[in-house]
Amino acid sequence: MPDTKTRKLVLEDGTVYTGDAFGAQGERLLEIVFNTSMAGYQEILSDPSYTDQGVVMTYPLIGNYGMADADYETETPTIGALIVREYNDEPSNFRSTRTLSEVMTQYGIAGLSGVDTRSLTRHIRAFGACRGLLTNADTPAETALQTLRGTPLPRDAVSRVSRKSVTVYDVPDALYHVAAVDCGMKQNIVRSLNARRCKVTVVPWNTPAAQIEALRPDGVFLSNGPGDPQDVPETIAAIRALLGKYPIFGICLGHQMLSLAYGGRTYKLKFGHRGGNHPVKDLATDKVEITSQNHSYAVDRESLAQTPLTVTHINLLDGTVEGVACARDKAFGVQYHPESAPGPQDSGYLFDRFIALMEEGRCHA
Repeated sequence: MPDTKTRKLVLEDGTVYTGDAFGAQGERLLEIVFNTSMAGYQEILSDPSYTDQGVVMTYPLIGNYGMADADYETETPTIGALIVREYNDEPSNFRSTRTLSEVMTQYGIAGLSGVDTRSLTRHIRAFGACRGLLTNADTPAETALQTLRGTPLPRDAVSRVSRKSVTVYDVPDALYHVAAVDCGMKQNIVRSLNARRCKVTVVPWNTPAAQIEALRPDGVFLSNGPGDPQDVPETIAAIRALLGKYPIFGICLGHQMLSLAYGGRTYKLKFGHRGGNHPVKDLATDKVEITSQNHSYAVDRESLAQTPLTVTHINLLDGTVEGVACARDKAFGVQYHPESAPGPQDSGYLFDRFIALMEEGRCHA
């Protein structure tokens, strides 16, 4: 019986996974990572933090509820590829307007189905996140490896996914004004702030501190985003100039950049944290939150000893830093995603904490 597989993934160590193509055609050079979420593939697909990454979904069935118009996290998804065990192209969901493959084709996102995602995930856990080439099934393995050896992954992801101009999201009864630095921001962050009566002015990633101050915000928000936080020194410099002047709240990449602005260090994790089931302990309350995460880098705990930051949250799976704060400057950050898209919703109180800091700052102005 002839082999009908149409697409394969070649990892940089020579390991090959062959399956079926869906979504867009063409080769993709990717960083291969895995996500343990059981739902929310639309939010994952449209999260800018996955730029240039091929995401292996550990949940076996993907595509079964289609794509809903209201659930995108960005208008133009930039994820590199989706790699799944079983793809369903006939969704059953009254909110669905298109199939996953149709959306992926529109935005140039490649898909690979029919592979053993358990084996691939175990490979990543054993050897770490790695580069891979998604290519036609008939591409010789040596040709694919030559491409991998000769082509580095780009390091300008934040500049590509950040908006190019200022955008204002106002609400009729706004009580606070938040300047949000867009390094690849999810749209549900804006919704979460708007729901708390915040006018949100979103600025590009490389906006100087003086321009942010000219907006006269009550607080500054630092968004999530893709890649290595040390690749955005312009943003870190702006944050450093704003410390102590406004309450500052950072999530994910924003948390890492905040730590770097204070003099901390970051490092790359072996295979990162991605999924909606990571337990995080709040050291002040001893409560455990189940969190949604998506990052390759973490803050080095020892490096914080020489800074005014204190560790507020830790990951119960591997002990990594999940939250930092500086009470003096009314600044804090968390490594996970409290905007809860697609969930869980344990961490929404962090937005309320940011509101309280802005209110406190007003009272002392």
